[in-house]
Amino acid sequence: MGKTYEGGVPLAEVVRSGFVEGMHRGSVVVLDPAGTPVAAAGDVTAPVFPRSSNKPMQAVGMIRAGLPLTDPADLALVSASHAGEEFHLARVGALLAQAGLDESALHCPPDLPVGEDARTAVLRAGGGPTRTQMNCSGKHSGMLLTCRAAGWPLERYWRPEHPLQQRLREAVEEFTGEPVAATGVDGCGAPVLAVSLTGLATAYLRLVSAEPGSVPRTVADAMRAHPEIVGGTQADDTRLMRGVPGLLAKVGAEGVIAAAVPGVGAVALKIDDGAGRARMPVLVSALGRLGVAAPVLEEFAEVPLFGGGLPVGAVRPLW
Repeated sequence: MGKTYEGGVPLAEVVRSGFVEGMHRGSVVVLDPAGTPVAAAGDVTAPVFPRSSNKPMQAVGMIRAGLPLTDPADLALVSASHAGEEFHLARVGALLAQAGLDESALHCPPDLPVGEDARTAVLRAGGGPTRTQMNCSGKHSGMLLTCRAAGWPLERYWRPEHPLQQRLREAVEEFTGEPVAATGVDGCGAPVLAVSLTGLATAYLRLVSAEPGSVPRTVADAMRAHPEIVGGTQADDTRLMRGVPGLLAKVGAEGVIAAAVPGVGAVALKIDDGAGRARMPVLVSALGRLGVAAPVLEEFAEVPLFGGGLPVGAVRPLW
């Protein structure tokens, strides 16, 4: 039996009215441009589920298997956890139509948009959950197009034993430099593959450092060229890629995020309780160890807490 994730250390504190009312534990690793760990806290060598932070590697696997997309915006969508805004949904619909399919072919469950504005707009219009609104519908559309191109069956394309998923697993193992330690079912129904945070950071560094024109660099460039498609107008990873030149970033559920800057290094972290509010302050602290600075990072350095509608404290990094 392989090593089990032991959990992390206190990485952020919750301060209200000058009183520390709680803290978030987790693990984080920082790699230099050569891929050598230069700072770490918690357990960064045991496997965790990176969740949607695996998507850029899965996109590489799809392209290598024959995904017939050349528009960088489409490749960004295949790598996305989109917010369900109109431009996201229109592009998902166009991808499905390209394969002669509609949303009934998607295995991801019906859902409302994760973006608050988009969700509110759907509900006010009397709408409800749909498969295209699910934030992983871009990835699932890419999977279907890949199966069409490769001549693989569309039925059960999400199963780990399907040839598509075998190819995507190979890509994750190649870029992380690790064997997949466990396979689970992600929130969208597709496989989620467990690797260490060190492996995840290594993968992102390899994506941004790949040769121009190569498949991994094509995916990284597409995401950085269309950050609003990767997340949404106000998504954390979108704002990071807009505000830090050259940075590739992708959030994952349960408090995960990975980021890399070519020639500078990479970071991967997990907040153990899954709290998204602690993720960005810790990431900013980690990027600071690589000398990365930008106004947007100052905005993310602390997350404000409110009382009576007024700011009364913050979630701030301890590490």
